[in-house]
Amino acid sequence: MLIYVLRRLANYLVMIFVTTTIAYFAAVSFLKPDVPMLLATPRPTPESVRTRLASYDLDPQLSAVERYWQWLQGVVLHWDWGRSPNGQRLSEEFVTRALVSGRLVFLSMVLSIVIGIALGIYTASRQYRVGDKAVTYLSYFIQTIPAPVLYLVVQMGGIKVNETSGQRIFYVSGISSAEGTDGFWAGVVDQVQHLVLPTLALTILGYVGYQLLQRSLLLDNIGADYVRTARAKGLTKAQAVRKHALRTSFIPVAQTIAFAVPSIFAGTFIIETVFAWQGLGRYTLDAITRTQDVNVTVASMAFGGLLFAIGAIIADISVAVVDPRVRVS
Repeated sequence: MLIYVLRRLANYLVMIFVTTTIAYFAAVSFLKPDVPMLLATPRPTPESVRTRLASYDLDPQLSAVERYWQWLQGVVLHWDWGRSPNGQRLSEEFVTRALVSGRLVFLSMVLSIVIGIALGIYTASRQYRVGDKAVTYLSYFIQTIPAPVLYLVVQMGGIKVNETSGQRIFYVSGISSAEGTDGFWAGVVDQVQHLVLPTLALTILGYVGYQLLQRSLLLDNIGADYVRTARAKGLTKAQAVRKHALRTSFIPVAQTIAFAVPSIFAGTFIIETVFAWQGLGRYTLDAITRTQDVNVTVASMAFGGLLFAIGAIIADISVAVVDPRVRVS
């Protein structure tokens, strides 16, 4: 098992390196950080802008290969991901924002997987009954709602709960209270109050795919010959489903986890704007559209690749646990 996981990890590290390299050359080709700097007030001269960028290792006159080699040496030798056009070290700001987005992505991913798979098993075991129809129709309905609309509905729901209760139970914007809190536990409660609504919004959007996929795969396996054979040997329907059908149907679901993690991260671009979170999604969006920041864009792509690798490792371990053929191979 350990050798299998280490081999997969090595493959993902190579993948991250290749995709990050491609992202760097694409960003250098299309993003021009000197353009927004030249539009500042008061207007700087082109020479001063070029000199300033050169001092931050962002010299636009260097070739893409030269800039990449300069950047790669900084990352490998010093873990220095470069600077923004305003001169700020990327490592400091990026790590802080990555932790903000990371906890949101991780919590919503875990909740989406657990809730989605549990509801998929519940609905497949009760096919065409009231519970199955209610949950499945709700999932189909949620799929038709655009993500920004769903986020706003959750936000307005939090506001309504606050108004009904007469006190602030949920915060609908920001990651913490601007006025601060007294004591450790008060700070934890404040963080949770800010975290609940965006996590709920991402979880609602994410569990649907797991629920529908698990239900469909489990229904296919419930009627399979090996499940009927298990029941003929004396197992109840619940035992046959749990010991045989669920194990087989879970493998494709586990493999989708690797692709779900980057999609959740991509969803933070919108949700952090709606809930005014100072996370990595909003930071990256500003870097691409406003400051034309090459280094932030590339670092975000690398972080997305890292999230994919983490999700893929989780999926690989899950498949190895439920599928004896993987452990043998």
